[in-house]
Amino acid sequence: MTHAFTRLASGLALGLAMTAPAPALAELDDNGLHVAPWVEETFLDLREDLADANANDQRLLILFEQRGCIYCRDMHENVFPREDIATMLDDAFFVVRLNLHGSLEVTDFDGEAMSERDIARRWGILFTPTLMFLPEEVGPDQTAQQAAVATMPGAFGGWTTFNMLTWVQERGYEEDEGFQRYHARMLEEMGVME
Repeated sequence: MTHAFTRLASGLALGLAMTAPAPALAELDDNGLHVAPWVEETFLDLREDLADANANDQRLLILFEQRGCIYCRDMHENVFPREDIATMLDDAFFVVRLNLHGSLEVTDFDGEAMSERDIARRWGILFTPTLMFLPEEVGPDQTAQQAAVATMPGAFGGWTTFNMLTWVQERGYEEDEGFQRYHARMLEEMGVME
């Protein structure tokens, strides 16, 4: 009877999985980058973007993506739409997206202006997506890469992303507990396996 129940439960779970809606395909813009309601349209002067973020009581987050990035697609289809993450990105972060191979002019905090692709090289950005989190104040002689309080290169699961956003919001980078220990502690406290 136990085996029959297990087969029945497995069959029901499989049937539900097969009828569960697939994640929505993320919409792309003319440059092949994913459309998200929380991405800000700016003049890409990071000094102004930081001022706008502070005025909105948000944290500046720079998001690097590129056309055809399967990891970006995964984040936009499976991670960023998660309600708690989408709400946090919309409410708590001022997100400026840059194209790893783009040609739009970006002005860094030190006043240097260059294309998106050149600023990616300047900051050593190698992976997409890459999330770069900035503090509320950046000195005029610093680059974004020098000032960043955390950088998340690559695609991660929902709980890692949620905990990183929370850790930045709570200024965990100012504490002795690094992100990896914070993340492990949060997963354990929530009883979550990612």
